[in-house]
Amino acid sequence: MDRHRARPDRLAALPWPAAFALPALLLVLLTACSAGAQRLVAVADGFVRPVDIVAAGDGSGRLFVVEQRGTVVALGSDGGATRWLDLQDRTRAQGERGLLGLAFHPRFAENGRLFVHFTDPGGRTTLSELRADPGAEAVDPASEVVLFTLDQPYGNHNGGQIAFGPDGHLYLALGDGGSGGDPLNAGQDLSTPLGAILRFDVDAGGPGELRVPADNPFVGTDGARPEIWAYGLRNPWRFHFDARSGDLWIADVGQNAVEEVNLQPAGSRGGENYGWRVVEGDRCFDPPQGCDLDAFVAPVITYTHASGWGRSVTGGVVPYGDAAPSLRGRYLFADFVSGRVFVADGDLDSGFTAGELLRAGFGIATFGLDEALDAYLADYGGGVLYRFED
Repeated sequence: MDRHRARPDRLAALPWPAAFALPALLLVLLTACSAGAQRLVAVADGFVRPVDIVAAGDGSGRLFVVEQRGTVVALGSDGGATRWLDLQDRTRAQGERGLLGLAFHPRFAENGRLFVHFTDPGGRTTLSELRADPGAEAVDPASEVVLFTLDQPYGNHNGGQIAFGPDGHLYLALGDGGSGGDPLNAGQDLSTPLGAILRFDVDAGGPGELRVPADNPFVGTDGARPEIWAYGLRNPWRFHFDARSGDLWIADVGQNAVEEVNLQPAGSRGGENYGWRVVEGDRCFDPPQGCDLDAFVAPVITYTHASGWGRSVTGGVVPYGDAAPSLRGRYLFADFVSGRVFVADGDLDSGFTAGELLRAGFGIATFGLDEALDAYLADYGGGVLYRFED
């Protein structure tokens, strides 16, 4: 796919749109210089609204970039790029809808199983499985088996991320269903999968069969959806499992005042209630005059819209690769509106501190790790893929 070009050069060589090339470029370079360590290096461009970056874990060294329009592009270790999957005819890509997530089975190299989360033409959330020869240049869309669907009451807050956890189960993040202020109170309603992270077993049944793990926290609870793992979320667009610790980082986009990042420690048995819509971040939302904050799991990181950090958090990753040793074991995240990238340090016992790492100057919709656990991010509007380097 010749639109996607490998770009091993530094940021200064990027073909930025003329309208904002010089200011954005200077912003990134000046911030990188002041940080004294990290920089963004462009590795490929030409993508159309990239929303996910995933490695297959099959030893091929390939990196897969999900485009919201319904396509997945495979970047080879040699810099070549091919359109690996095309679901445009079965995806409704508009606003916050489209192809939103991709996950490879932990044994993809053996079984060729992969999973996608997208919005179908009717606006329904869809989780599907496909099969591919692990070394194939493309995936046959005819191999799709739909595993899970859910009607969406509104066109926004569809969530997005899917990923396998350290336990081998598949996790799916869904927003509260949309509109504003969660009018359905879905975040606190265990009878709907909306506003929650779901957990599925894709191995217990036959081919194309999805089951609920017996140890999910709400199995056997009257009126509760058994696939719910954690709830009280507004729009958990991106979450991430730490490859070393197994901790689950959940970035939840705020309403009109506070952005938040939650941390579920490895070994959790699930069932956490993160508070939406009763709370937004670390403050009461409904009713605004007061609530019991102690009744919910508090976020580990928050920032207000008034702080200047931004207005829409994009969840990130914890890298452990050699490209940026200074970032190993530290949580990276960003704000889509401000284009700022942040880094967090700390632990659950002593608390976390977060600070600005650099200013990219563009909308960051997603982060990702390659097989070496080096970190990447993507420019949603400009279609460029970057790698973090020291």
